[in-house]
Amino acid sequence: MQKQKALLFLIISLVLSALTLWGAVRWVNRQIDSRVSHQSVKVVVASLPIQAGENLNAGMLRKIDWPAKEPIVGGFTDPGALNNRIVVTPLAMGEPVLESHLAPEGSRAGLSALIGPGKRAMAVHVNDVAGVAGFALPGNLVDVLVSLQDEQSHMISKIVLQDVRVLAVAQDATLKDDVKAKVVNSVTLEVTPQQAETLDLAKAVGAVSLVLRNQVDKKEVATSGARKSTLLGSAAVAVQPTHGAAKPRLAERPPSIEIIRGTVHGSTVPQ
Repeated sequence: MQKQKALLFLIISLVLSALTLWGAVRWVNRQIDSRVSHQSVKVVVASLPIQAGENLNAGMLRKIDWPAKEPIVGGFTDPGALNNRIVVTPLAMGEPVLESHLAPEGSRAGLSALIGPGKRAMAVHVNDVAGVAGFALPGNLVDVLVSLQDEQSHMISKIVLQDVRVLAVAQDATLKDDVKAKVVNSVTLEVTPQQAETLDLAKAVGAVSLVLRNQVDKKEVATSGARKSTLLGSAAVAVQPTHGAAKPRLAERPPSIEIIRGTVHGSTVPQ
């Protein structure tokens, strides 16, 4: 009988210990979950690479946990709030979607949605050289170069606009997966109204070319332009004969004055 009581007591102790341990584990897990929930928030990110000009939908977005102590300014917590919003800058997979990445609400898809506030879109006709051999792609930055004759009819080449964003190449405003160089006949640039006037005048008076620049290089450089004299060198080089003796120079005659008296001609040399 004593053995049975001892065995029963042992079983009850083990059950109580297991219940106590199970309850402790559940309590610890609840504390961890509560702490995590208080330390993180949901943020909407891109679930795949998204190009500028695309309309957002639920299949392109997902929610992830984000540290609450490092909030994202301009972020979103509900993917449904972004339905049909238009992206104006490319988004990488996993990148948080910000209001600054989107066109204003109500904007329609197309090139106009990609134009920044206070900016204008202006097309420039280019060729394989003027279009930097086809490597000017949507989102790239370029300088605008014009070649023309100045007021003295001397040829000059000058950079007239710097750090201008390419909005579209031909009719393509998005960057495709196959980023290959291709010859196009027009490039659309994003310019201010003042830059639009400068660009329009440059197209009217000379030949316009584009100079591709580094995406992170924002420094503007002041140039005086290039002229033929600087291109070939300002010092004239005298051409010397290569064969035979130099030809003798004719003796220079001093200046004279011809005098006509009736039918008699004569000349005199001023003293």
